[in-house]
Amino acid sequence: MSIRTNLKKVLPAISLTEQEALDAGDVWIESSIYRGTPDMQALRAIPKATLSADEQAFLDGPVQELLEMVDDYELQNGDHLPQKVLDFLSVNKFFALIIPKRFGGLEFSPYANSTIVATIAVKSSAVAVTVMVPNSLGPGELLMHYGTTEQQDHWLPNLAVGKDIPCFALTSPEAGSDAGAIPDTGIVTKEMYNGEEVLGLSVTWDKRYITLAPIATVLGLAFKVFDPDHLLGDKVELGITCALIPKSHSGVELGNRHDPMGIRFYNGTTRGNKVFIPMDFIIGGQKNIGRGWQMLVSCLGAGRGISLPAMGVASAQSALKSTAEYSFVREQFGVPIGRFEGIQEKLADIAGKTFVLEAMRVLTTEGLGLGLKPSVVTAMAKYHMTELGRDVCNTAMDIQAGKAIQRGPQNTLANGYAAQPIAITVEGANILTRSLMIFGQGAMRCHPHMKEMVDLIHSDEASADKEFNKVLGKTISFSVKNSLRSFSKSYLTFTRGAQSSLPEVKPYEKRMNALSAKLAPLADLSLLVLGGDLKKAEMLSARLGDVMSYLYASMAVVRFYEQRVTNRIEAKPYFEYAIQWCLLQGEQALNEFVSNFPNTATRGLMRVLTNTYTRSVPAISDKLKRQLSDATMAQSSIMADLTHLVKVIPGDGNHINQEAFAAKHDVMPILKVVQKALRKDPVVPFVSFENAVTKLHENGELSANEYARVIDYNNKRQLAVRVDEYTFDMELLDANQQLVKGEPETHTDAA
Repeated sequence: MSIRTNLKKVLPAISLTEQEALDAGDVWIESSIYRGTPDMQALRAIPKATLSADEQAFLDGPVQELLEMVDDYELQNGDHLPQKVLDFLSVNKFFALIIPKRFGGLEFSPYANSTIVATIAVKSSAVAVTVMVPNSLGPGELLMHYGTTEQQDHWLPNLAVGKDIPCFALTSPEAGSDAGAIPDTGIVTKEMYNGEEVLGLSVTWDKRYITLAPIATVLGLAFKVFDPDHLLGDKVELGITCALIPKSHSGVELGNRHDPMGIRFYNGTTRGNKVFIPMDFIIGGQKNIGRGWQMLVSCLGAGRGISLPAMGVASAQSALKSTAEYSFVREQFGVPIGRFEGIQEKLADIAGKTFVLEAMRVLTTEGLGLGLKPSVVTAMAKYHMTELGRDVCNTAMDIQAGKAIQRGPQNTLANGYAAQPIAITVEGANILTRSLMIFGQGAMRCHPHMKEMVDLIHSDEASADKEFNKVLGKTISFSVKNSLRSFSKSYLTFTRGAQSSLPEVKPYEKRMNALSAKLAPLADLSLLVLGGDLKKAEMLSARLGDVMSYLYASMAVVRFYEQRVTNRIEAKPYFEYAIQWCLLQGEQALNEFVSNFPNTATRGLMRVLTNTYTRSVPAISDKLKRQLSDATMAQSSIMADLTHLVKVIPGDGNHINQEAFAAKHDVMPILKVVQKALRKDPVVPFVSFENAVTKLHENGELSANEYARVIDYNNKRQLAVRVDEYTFDMELLDANQQLVKGEPETHTDAA
């Protein structure tokens, strides 16, 4: 019995939905990571994404106008987006960012799409979600790639100008991320439609969590098709299919709303019971019956690579800007809180991770801008960027403390904090993405021979054994070379590999090469020893996915530092923290993988090949944390680069913080004079800071100009550290107390 036949008995069969997911999308620079040699030359050769004149004009015009018209606190205290906002979005083609110009759309690049969505998200998550959904996975993109000419000509111009509002329904109460388990069905049948009997589908569905469903005019729907009467052929189960159904179509139910974390975007349900639709409602027509899952997974790039990561970056940039400014202005014991080491550690972490997020955002959208649909990269981006956004926002909440928990127009964190869990759950919950998708797809797509070998294992062709033996030989050769490379890079410190022209980058590039070289043999050995069981060992496969992901993030950080920053001297501590943090996470994941590998003999071999005998990894030094924390409180070009998505509107919370921050920098030399004078004469009667400054001015130690500037700063400081407060309604309290004092029987009857 051949090796292939034995493996066929051992390995589990790949389901149709799994196969379609594995086949979907493109392979990009992440393949070089898996193969043990990160392609830094290819990384540096990627064309730099920039905003076109039209894209910049859209940001400066309609986007800026939108930001000025939205009061997010008022919105969150209301029931839904005001109609004037929806009308503005429609008229200005916010729903048409990706629709081609020939259909009336804007046809913006992925980089512009990301920048626009993230800029809006800083101001309002509800508005950002409303904009992102029609521009990610949904009817628009599916029509562009798979629709018939008639469908494109009819729907895309209407979608472009907001005449039609789309939603897409995939998730069911009984099936979330497992699309193969959706219970929604379409039965092939014949019924009367427009006065004649036609072939079509009788569709029954029950969907939830559908964004824009309550206001949608056209429903994109995913369901399974069955042909029990064999009207289309011999097969009964034809597979997942996508259709486009007008809301006005008989039997369509759209309307009931959910309340996702109080974020006031429209999200709700759609249902239908035995709704007959003709075949031309299927996206792409009858020939696309059963191709729905393939269509969906191939179009996931916009949601996973653009929209959801944009939310994480927006949250982080907003958190970095407001927290750095607050840490500089807010004082405790006469010292800015940003000078205390406990704060410094957290503030540095926010800054370093925001650098990682912006670097990943740029690189991922640059890849999508090449026309690629890298499924593994976008899965990495979705998981890690939404998680990092949540992490950064939580840390900022800790630093800003009482200021951060009081809701109101001046609170710059509450919006992102409440919305972060939403991004975590969309396009597959993050646990699923990390545990199954990143390494699961990465191993099959990035290994040069794995997919072909698996396909041959399950093949029934007569020549399969011969072809399999050839591929097996190539696979063994590949694994041996990887093992030797890993061994050499793990033990021989003089190994070459850094290509950067920047001396500060070279040691990190060598470290990246070494980590990547270790990943390849570990992946090969785990697949060899565990085989199909690796799919079930989710904690192990997740760690291999983490190594891939953090190496991708490291590549993004290097590229951003080399090509994007305005001033490398200012940016160096940000870069060093970001790259060290990424490599630290990757090295920890690799160590934990080896330590937890179930086969003792294989674990020993892994330790030898990778020089992994301890779980200890290089830590980020306290010195770098202090240096980076101080850098965030300075006025610098790198801080401008890492907070450029925050558009300050006069009078809003960001404006108040920024004004106080700038004013303090302006008067720092004068404040030193004040502090020196107070130390010299501690009995100066300063009941308040204003009194002390006034006394110094009266004594001639401060000029009139200096005095005015310091008082102006102090007024701005006081405004920045305050929180929103509201009048207390005594009449309402009295009314409530009267209710409490009522007779028990009265309350029982009312209940």
